[in-house]
Amino acid sequence: MSLHQTASQLVTLASGEAGGHVDEHASLSPLVTGGGAFIALMLLLWITTRFNRDR
Repeated sequence: MSLHQTASQLVTLASGEAGGHVDEHASLSPLVTGGGAFIALMLLLWITTRFNRDR
């Protein structure tokens, strides 16, 4: 197998055109992911401050 054939096969494999797994759904919005993480962290902060009333 020559270097050119190997490179061509790797490019085809990386591009996903070989008939492999294709995601049909849209990914999560970064705004939703970041907002969810922010809310979860704020909830954890609130819980932590409720247990630390003596300080």
